Amino acid sequence: MFPEPAPARPTPAMSYDQMLEKVRYEGAYPTRERAAEAVNLVLAALGRQLTGDERVELAARLPLEAARTFTAQIPGTQNLTGWGFVKDLATRSGGTQATARWDAGTVLQVVAHLAGRDLLARIIAQLPTGFALLFGQAELTPAA
Repeated sequence: MFPEPAPARPTPAMSYDQMLEKVRYEGAYPTRERAAEAVNLVLAALGRQLTGDERVELAARLPLEAARTFTAQIPGTQNLTGWGFVKDLATRSGGTQATARWDAGTVLQVVAHLAGRDLLARIIAQLPTGFALLFGQAELTPAA
């Protein structure tokens, strides 16, 4: 018998060009190239943090070009807090922490839209504290 073909990749909610334009608009970046730089930097960093089914599901919901950047990264052994994530972005980009925070917030809010509510909740639950705010969500902490 013939093997069954692999399931087709679902069509993302937006194209890569649409994603870049949304990031450019939301982040008030002066050029499309600057928006693409932010997208690549943040998605690569997120790819170093996210594992498991959430990683696979998010990759399927991203435009193909963005998914490639995200999945090209091997998840690290050190889980960074949201603030650690921002500091790491600043170090890797050679920019300031303020710019890295802006890039992270802008890109991750677009990613949150693409992920959808249920997947986003699972992603935030997997990541250390501080990431909910980067995704534009409230940071909920359990009562003491």
